[in-house]
Amino acid sequence: MIIVNLDVMMARRKISLNELAERVDITPANLSILKTGKAKAVRFSTLEAICKVLDCQPGDLLEYKE
Repeated sequence: MIIVNLDVMMARRKISLNELAERVDITPANLSILKTGKAKAVRFSTLEAICKVLDCQPGDLLEYKE
């Protein structure tokens, strides 16, 4: 199972969902789906943009657990 730690990184960077969505150019609804772990996939371009805005690595956002 892949765990999405987007909410943790957003809290660390003190950025709201709406601000991140605007800066990444994704709808708040789609970002919310990703944040809650309900997304089935994520585009690398979206992941790259999130990492750029949050100044983090993909491994800071995604975690694997059995």
